[in-house]
Amino acid sequence: MGGIDVANGVVGAVLGMLFAVLFQQPLQNGWYRLRTRSTRAVRTLRKREESSPAWRTFSLGPLHTSALIVEGDGESSISAESVYIQVLDEEIELPSDMAGWRAELEEEDARGRTEGRTPLWNGPRYAVESLDVSRTPLDEHPEVHLRLRPTDYFTFLAAQQLDRRLPDGTSPRSRYLDPDDPLAAPAFLQCSFAVNIAVVTADDMVVVSQRSDRVRMAPGVWNSSVNEGMSRHIDSSGRSAPDLHAVARRGMREELSLELHEYSLELLAFVLDTDKRHWSAHFYARLKDLTSEGLQTRMSRGVADRWEHQTIDYVPFRPATVVKYMLRADRVHRWAPLAPALFHLALVHVYNRTPVERATAQILRRM
Repeated sequence: MGGIDVANGVVGAVLGMLFAVLFQQPLQNGWYRLRTRSTRAVRTLRKREESSPAWRTFSLGPLHTSALIVEGDGESSISAESVYIQVLDEEIELPSDMAGWRAELEEEDARGRTEGRTPLWNGPRYAVESLDVSRTPLDEHPEVHLRLRPTDYFTFLAAQQLDRRLPDGTSPRSRYLDPDDPLAAPAFLQCSFAVNIAVVTADDMVVVSQRSDRVRMAPGVWNSSVNEGMSRHIDSSGRSAPDLHAVARRGMREELSLELHEYSLELLAFVLDTDKRHWSAHFYARLKDLTSEGLQTRMSRGVADRWEHQTIDYVPFRPATVVKYMLRADRVHRWAPLAPALFHLALVHVYNRTPVERATAQILRRM
């Protein structure tokens, strides 16, 4: 009997091993698939109908901004002939309960001049009455209609106090702005229109600037290669409307000492900072011959607006490298709101959308 028991034990062990080899893995796989499908089915049952706004501000993984890309996807540029600008005659006036804020700025400037401090320089500016986009009938190219009204820097600074309390306890933001309709706002809250340019050198380095700690608005943040506000005094000859490409060329000359023949320039998008109500025309500029080292040498010989920047980085202009740079721990929360969207659109313009999105997805998966 002992021999038979041993034989039976051996046969049983062999059959058990055979069964494990033949059936255990398929059973485990089947059980895993069944459990996965059951989990998905339960999640699907729990899901409810959802809705979300059609307009969302630009984000990139953990990087969230208040930049709303109103027109332009980066892949196609917007021609200068497709932008129509009209300047209205009536100057901006603040509501009566905000007019005192502007008077405070005038008094501050007067005290500063008396005490020998740097004046605020109340320069003439433009406010945005409206920006509308249409399409041409045949090829569906964009046509942008921009309506501007005269204003000045003090009015802009007063209107930037969007969360300051008014006498009735409300604020300009709560009284005049609708978060569900980001494009609707009175012109006196939109006293800023600028151009932002992503500049890439001949050796494929994108220029990233850090704003000076001495500027009044957004000191110390990382920003576009060139940021130039539209000036009613400088950018309009006589009563003619300003030209956005001319404003961009002025910015290239004043901030980087570059002349028109040294680069190509393309308008990529119109973007709105929904938090501060700043409008921007986003441009991409490519230097023809000047390398990053050559640009640094050029700037060492003098820059008109040197005081606006305290640091300039040169970043290899490749999708993965630029995205990693924007998401760096010491950068991700220190960007000017409009800059990340600008660099993303410039990447899409040069490399097309699919490679940029693929590189972005790979980086985000590794974070």
